[in-house]
Amino acid sequence: MTRILREEDVAQVVDMDAVIAAVTAAMRELGEGKAQNEPRRRAFAPGALLSVMFAAYPGGGCMGLKAYSVAGGKARFLVTVFGLDGALSALIDADLLGAYRTGAATAVAARALAPKGPVAVALIGTGHQARTQALALSRVLEISELRVFSRDQAHREAFAAERATALGSRVVAAASAEAAVRGAGVVVTITTSTEPVLDAAWVTGPALVVGAGSNFPNRTEIPAELVERAQTIVVDQLATARLESGDLIAAHGAGKFDWERAVELGSVLAGGWKPPEPPGITLFESHGLALWDLAAASTILPAADAKGLGQVVEIF
Repeated sequence: MTRILREEDVAQVVDMDAVIAAVTAAMRELGEGKAQNEPRRRAFAPGALLSVMFAAYPGGGCMGLKAYSVAGGKARFLVTVFGLDGALSALIDADLLGAYRTGAATAVAARALAPKGPVAVALIGTGHQARTQALALSRVLEISELRVFSRDQAHREAFAAERATALGSRVVAAASAEAAVRGAGVVVTITTSTEPVLDAAWVTGPALVVGAGSNFPNRTEIPAELVERAQTIVVDQLATARLESGDLIAAHGAGKFDWERAVELGSVLAGGWKPPEPPGITLFESHGLALWDLAAASTILPAADAKGLGQVVEIF
């Protein structure tokens, strides 16, 4: 039997702490060679785009794929989950789930790579995905101040007020990207920009910079100069980064980055890498893995089953 979950069903059971724990476990399995993740592939049609990515997560008892289309200004996300016995377990409407797993991945990286102790966080971008970035970081960091910036003043002020209420934290709408970034120990970019949204000179170590918005080779959020300055560069998966990390592809083309410098987050979590001393600037390039979608799905399916959410149908 197959459970079909829509966005309203997911909203009732998704929990950030559980998703962070599952993404941590899944990435550790990837670093140990137990889990498998295949990079995203895209097919272009006139006015439309189809993306497909898939993975196997033995620790979560599942394997599956994520497929999504973009057309007419609308994106539609579907996660298909199979059990390890091959049975089709679930079909999940996965926009909200995707936002949670992307935020969770940033939190996993921050817990492993960010400076210890109280830290100011800069968040560049105040869209749908930015909300779960802030939520996830609040779960793993002691945030002294969250500074948010986007180009629309009214939007960033409304975002800051909403996140302050939701998180019970000090959230400031910064007057500029520079004002947000300078002195921050953690900097997260979550935009669709085709040009860098910050200046390398604004970042001083020790600091963690997370580029979480760009997963197209022609988009950049992080300047090549910052890639060059970073003491450590971590990617979610090297095979994925080589295909779609606009930040690293651009820096490589400018002669400021060599792919041999990159270490995978799974290797960090599995103990295959040790941080340098002093840590300096660490850059984490987050592009999005199907493994994260499966990890998130593995947390909501038992809860949805217990609550009897969605529809249960016989497909095969």
